[in-house]
Amino acid sequence: MSRIKKLYDDSWMYILLLTTLTILLYSLSTYKFSVSDTKITYSILGLPLVFFIANYITKKYNYAKTVTAIATSAVFMVIFVLVVNFALGKETVLIDISGHFCGYVISQFVNLTIYYFLIQNTNQPLPLIFLTYLFSLIVFYMFYTIINLNMMISEQYWSGYFITLCIQSLICAIISIIDKKTIRKGRDN
Repeated sequence: MSRIKKLYDDSWMYILLLTTLTILLYSLSTYKFSVSDTKITYSILGLPLVFFIANYITKKYNYAKTVTAIATSAVFMVIFVLVVNFALGKETVLIDISGHFCGYVISQFVNLTIYYFLIQNTNQPLPLIFLTYLFSLIVFYMFYTIINLNMMISEQYWSGYFITLCIQSLICAIISIIDKKTIRKGRDN
């Protein structure tokens, strides 16, 4: 007689981690550092980690858990902004929230779609994993720029954009290697 070992569903921990990191990155978006006279936000350092955590949930659990994680983190990011603005007596500007929200949600679903295809139909080649992370970041910035900046782009924007992508490319390369080498599909492995 074989015993079936029932696994405890601990995906909520990763959903909570994704939500917490999303709120942290939104909070860090107002703090900046300089790279060759260009102001770059600190949140760029952690943005690839958001995609990594979502991909981890996809690989270890399933597509549906990742959709739940993305929706939960996006909703709680908005709730956080509303509560903090209310507590501080600040006016909530919808365009400030909508750029981050739309950029985050759309880029996460683009990332999820491509990554899920990779884990279902390929052996997840490292270059494709890296390009998935990088493309998701580009989609995030595209929607953030269209919605939040209303396409009013200055020369300063482009230098910041390319510096940001260079920094995040390095982070994505490291994350891609970790993703490929250490994360195995399914919870049993």
